[in-house]
Amino acid sequence: MPNNESQKKRLRQSHARRLRNRRVRSEIRTRTKQILATESREEATSALSDLYRVLDRATRRNVIKANTAARQKARAARHVNGLA
Repeated sequence: MPNNESQKKRLRQSHARRLRNRRVRSEIRTRTKQILATESREEATSALSDLYRVLDRATRRNVIKANTAARQKARAARHVNGLA
């Protein structure tokens, strides 16, 4: 447990950041699953742009690293391009 005021504030901040980051990562996983679940290329393409938007925002806010976002984008795009 924190013993002084700055430690208490740091605990509050880290808790809020943790919740925010979990929300963002959950959103990324949800968007990825939506892409993998779609059968038509048109639906997958629109879902892909949504995933790109979420990944770019997470990268700007330092929730995930840039290479992680690039890797996830590439995998999702490869899946969408493979759809008939």
